Amino acid sequence: MMFKGEAPAGMGAVGAAEPLRSVLWVKQRRCAVSLEPARALLRWWRSPGPDAGVPGADACSVPVAEIIAVEDVDVHRKHQASGKWQKMDKPYAFTVHCVKRARRRRWKWAQVTFWCADEQLCHLWLQTLRGLLEKLTSRPKHLLVFINPFGGKGHGKQIYERKVAPLFTLASISTEVIVTEHANQAKETLYEMNVDKYDGVVCVGGDGMFSEVLHGLIGSTQRRAGIDQHQPRAVLAPPALRIGIIPAGSTDCVCYSTVGTNDAETSALHIIVGDSLAMDVSAVHHHSSLLRYSVSLLGYGFYGDIIKDSEKKRWMGLVRYDFSGLKNFLSHHCYEGTVSFLPAQHTVGSPRDGKPCRAGCFVCRQSKQQLEEEQKKALYGLESTEEVEEWQVVCGKFLAINATNMSCACPRSPRGLSPAAHLGDGSSDLILIRKCSRFNFLRFLLRHTNHYDQFDFAFVEVHRVKKFQFTSKHAEDEDGDLQEPGKKHLGHICSDRPSCCSAAARSSWNCDGEILHSAAIEVRVHCQLVRLFARGIEEDPKQDCHG
Repeated sequence: MMFKGEAPAGMGAVGAAEPLRSVLWVKQRRCAVSLEPARALLRWWRSPGPDAGVPGADACSVPVAEIIAVEDVDVHRKHQASGKWQKMDKPYAFTVHCVKRARRRRWKWAQVTFWCADEQLCHLWLQTLRGLLEKLTSRPKHLLVFINPFGGKGHGKQIYERKVAPLFTLASISTEVIVTEHANQAKETLYEMNVDKYDGVVCVGGDGMFSEVLHGLIGSTQRRAGIDQHQPRAVLAPPALRIGIIPAGSTDCVCYSTVGTNDAETSALHIIVGDSLAMDVSAVHHHSSLLRYSVSLLGYGFYGDIIKDSEKKRWMGLVRYDFSGLKNFLSHHCYEGTVSFLPAQHTVGSPRDGKPCRAGCFVCRQSKQQLEEEQKKALYGLESTEEVEEWQVVCGKFLAINATNMSCACPRSPRGLSPAAHLGDGSSDLILIRKCSRFNFLRFLLRHTNHYDQFDFAFVEVHRVKKFQFTSKHAEDEDGDLQEPGKKHLGHICSDRPSCCSAAARSSWNCDGEILHSAAIEVRVHCQLVRLFARGIEEDPKQDCHG
């Protein structure tokens, strides 16, 4: 059957500009089906009569970019296997495997089977849809997969085999799988091997596994480009490969902050459809030595103490984080030091503007553009390159010093440490929590679990920065060179310096869940250095009718 505007069954060119329209059957319902190559959209809606009419409120649709695969259905074999073989009025069919949006930003694998009585028409639909899928060049064909079998609850291998591998097979993605046996194996492997034959690297595990892959890709890229990553002023080369994250850890902060959920099937589908999301990376140096790269949290004081204490209690399992958190809250340690930072004047947002980073983020796009213009002016001498004039300095006693490149959201804290932090704006949100009462600090921590502004306290400061330095009181004499910008600054003056710099304890830095033993650090944000198989957090959709 055909309706007005339908392409004839003999249409030749695959993926032609003309829409393909037919009347097909879906779940025993007569439906008008339309494929519009110009809009790359497949739609179908109920058509009770011979005239298909126009799509109504019950119309279903799926973008071609979110079709996983298209399969020919062997109707005869299917019905013989079920023992219900009989002569059928519609003996030809094809199945469209696609993405279905569920609640809480989850994606699900859905299947829609279209039936018809014309073999040529069925073949035409298959040929046209497959032709459009072949033109989607952003999709990966060959992936390198690292699985951490020990991270989180130790279910990484089972999660990959049950939830991810079948989807990769359906999408015709070939994989080379490496199950890691010791820490840093993924990083070391990426340093040694040639990854040019792959379209991306996938890590199955938690934030630690992602960090290994991140360091391996960035490090090997700099080595091949002849760039010294230990030089704090070096301009780093972006890796060519995208990173996919299959969450199987204890917090999965990076995945949750970039996709909006820590669901393995959702992440696998983002990889299959070839999504791409550029993300900032902070380089953390001590003098002329690279300590680590960070994409989520750099935390000194409270969060540094938690990770340091919890490492001694691994035998407790995941509950060690709660135990160490309570212990350090009751201890209520404060630490003395100096923070120098360079404000990110190129950004178009602010930490308290209430505008979170979302898919297709305007703030990230515009901020990157303005940063590039700023760098060009400095390169051609149109503006002063004396950045020391812009540096600001804050010194005192702090309960915590946090720097976040992303919201750091997770299931326990859905809004994160900095709800309006952006993934690719070339900046980090620097959060300074000064010494306060234990009750006030508890009020601050509780704000992370609700919708109130956690920065609305007199003892909390937040700044959007592109560089910062920190020196603890104990390290100031030893690491005086890190204070050079602060000595020449024209910004905030440490008027309380004589009275606030008595001897104090020293904490450690928590760098994306790893301990840094050097208290004095220098941090620089590299704008959109790496890309993930993600598209940013989408708003919760209305329920659709796929499947």
